[in-house]
Amino acid sequence: MVTGLSHGASGALRRFAGWVFRGSVGHPILEGIDYWDDLRDSPSQMETLFAIFANVLELDDQGEPVNEKYAERRAAVWLYQYCTGSAPDGEPPLESWEVELY
Repeated sequence: MVTGLSHGASGALRRFAGWVFRGSVGHPILEGIDYWDDLRDSPSQMETLFAIFANVLELDDQGEPVNEKYAERRAAVWLYQYCTGSAPDGEPPLESWEVELY
């Protein structure tokens, strides 16, 4: 039984935070979209972005992430939709469990 975040899960969260704050999350989905001003002025939206990443991230029996890039992509899809008003072409709509705030 895992009692805390594994090094892999902690690293995934750290990398995601780094991508968000460097403006490169979800590359190339958000290429050309300056999302930072929108997020900086709305902490609730930043909270939602991180919730989506955490909700979608799957861990194996040792607590290691198995779909980190997919979790990042789903968070980027939401951010794209938030900034532009529509989903990126070819991306399935977000499901309610993905955007749930626990």
